[in-house]
Amino acid sequence: MSGAALGLEIVFVFFLALFLLHRYGDFKKQHRLVIVGTLLAWYLCFLIVFILPLDVSTTIYNRCKHAAANSSPPENSNITGIYAAATPVPSQYPCFMPWSYIPDGIMPIFWRVVYWTSQFLTWILLPFMQSYARSGGFSITGKIKTALIENAIYYGTYLLIFGAFLIYVAVNPHLHLEWNQLQTIGIAAANTWGLFLLVLLLGYGLVEIPRSYWNGAKRGYLLMKTYFKAAKLMTEKADAEETLEDVMEEVRKVNESIKYNHPLRKCVDTILKKCPTEYQEKMGRNMDDYEDFDEKHNTYPSEKSLVKLHKQVIYSVQRHRRTQVQWRILLEQAFYLEDVAKNETSATRQFVHTFQSPEPENKFIQYFYNPTVEWYWECLLRPWFYRILAMVLSVFSVIVVWSECTFFSTTPVLSLFAVFIQLAEKTYNYIYIEIACFLSIFFLSICVYSTVFRIRVFNYYYLASHHQTDAYSLLFSGMLFCRLTPPLCLNFLGLTHMDSSISHQNTQPTAYTSIMGSMKVLSFIADGFYIYYPMLVVILCIATYFSLGTRCLNLLGFQQFMGDNDMTSDLVDEGKELIRREKRKRQRQEEGENRRREWKERYGHSREDSTRNRNVHVDSKESSLSDLSTTRSASKYTRANNRTERDRIELLQDVEPLDFNAETFTDDPLESKSERYQPGGRYLSMSQTGIFDDV
Repeated sequence: MSGAALGLEIVFVFFLALFLLHRYGDFKKQHRLVIVGTLLAWYLCFLIVFILPLDVSTTIYNRCKHAAANSSPPENSNITGIYAAATPVPSQYPCFMPWSYIPDGIMPIFWRVVYWTSQFLTWILLPFMQSYARSGGFSITGKIKTALIENAIYYGTYLLIFGAFLIYVAVNPHLHLEWNQLQTIGIAAANTWGLFLLVLLLGYGLVEIPRSYWNGAKRGYLLMKTYFKAAKLMTEKADAEETLEDVMEEVRKVNESIKYNHPLRKCVDTILKKCPTEYQEKMGRNMDDYEDFDEKHNTYPSEKSLVKLHKQVIYSVQRHRRTQVQWRILLEQAFYLEDVAKNETSATRQFVHTFQSPEPENKFIQYFYNPTVEWYWECLLRPWFYRILAMVLSVFSVIVVWSECTFFSTTPVLSLFAVFIQLAEKTYNYIYIEIACFLSIFFLSICVYSTVFRIRVFNYYYLASHHQTDAYSLLFSGMLFCRLTPPLCLNFLGLTHMDSSISHQNTQPTAYTSIMGSMKVLSFIADGFYIYYPMLVVILCIATYFSLGTRCLNLLGFQQFMGDNDMTSDLVDEGKELIRREKRKRQRQEEGENRRREWKERYGHSREDSTRNRNVHVDSKESSLSDLSTTRSASKYTRANNRTERDRIELLQDVEPLDFNAETFTDDPLESKSERYQPGGRYLSMSQTGIFDDV
């Protein structure tokens, strides 16, 4: 099993990142470089979270093996401390190898590749790709030029700070920094920036995630919030439509002014391809006008203005498409919550949907998740499950807050995470160690990453599910993940006292902390900022609990859902009316479809019988005509010279059936099958009793 666990987790994490990216991104429409860059960033960050517990268990085993090989404790000695269990005699506490043990030399190389790749992505490549994806250039060279100009200030600031630091080191004779120390300073600077943002996001997630599940058990609360979202989304949807109309008007003017032989016509064609199909059909390409653009001294837009217009078209079309999809999803959610509220008082204990799902459900799911099971889950079990889950998450949040405030204390050990790892380390229960580490870091990651998925910076950064996230937001999320994950893992190792700079013990560090280097070069960061700044999470949790941020945004004019606010009540009423209107519209559509279906079922069989009888009559008529043609061809070559016989044959050549109409006859059998009644003639062989069969 040596290294097998590492390989399995590498494969599992890759598919997990691919699944999440498929949910938020669009593989068909977005550029491949954007998909690859975002996937790589998410994959590396998730990989750090999943592999770190294996590094902890391997480090504990190496400490035990090293302590057993070097020395044994004296008799009647009372060894205390977090690593006292690593020194007993091997006969009393055998150092057996864990199932997920990773051989020496693999983890340092692995962490070095993962860490420096993620840092290269977040500080250099992803910002460049972000500007490249947002650029409105018409060529690769133009987009690269725009991206370099936009990132010149970004990269120039880093070079200026680094150059000033090098000058300071060169001038000061007391400082002699080597390459390893410079590398450690760069890592410390990146982790400091990430820790600053990490605590802010963590303070919000520790309170908001348990509260969201607790409120999820309140049906009335969720329904009112959905109405509130509907009112806000309708406003955003109308604004997106208005913006798209304005941009399309500008495109129409440009399309009419720049003719077919203008040098910038290719740029206009590129812009038209990004427009929705209905607008392309309205505007067309205006290729019928062959007027030379040089003959009149008109003012034409420049290439720079077309680049700006191209950028506006991409943004407005993406925003319009996103609001349309979000509106449909929100309608389904509102209809479902209303169904839950109606079915709570149902005496039959079977869940009844107002509207059937447009997508066919799996038969296996329909068999086990039938209406009765759905009623018990939605109306009885789910609220209680959410309440229990909210209480469990609240306990985890309290443990995290307590440990963040006390993890610097080593004697006594006050951090609960360190206590749990210490108890497992005494008995070398590696399974328990890995499970405890994984649950702890997974909860911290959920609190941070879920906040990244929830936050919205106006309309520039917004992660929308169902393939509605634009390239700029995907790349920005990859940048945030790569900057937040390394300080998150360092913070977790500090909470468990696995970081020697926190525990202040001369023990073997984990492979992850060895890559970070010794923070003694910057003692004011290692002994000051890293220890005392995480205590700020207490203030942030209190502010989130009392919704201070929501109240401040509401005062600034950004409508937020608050139950005791008049603006919230007005938006809830507006959203309720919008949902009711859409519901009536959906019901009228379904009623019309049901009437058409019933009409088809009621009169479809009689129409098929009428069509079948008509086809039989046409076949018999065609056979008689073929017999007549055969007789006519045979008579052409007869040797009979009897005049009476010739007269009879000529008479037969001119004869027509009584029910034959030369105007309506066709040689095409498909047309004859679809032939309906016409005033010019009809089949007289049809009985009078079936005259209304074709109605």
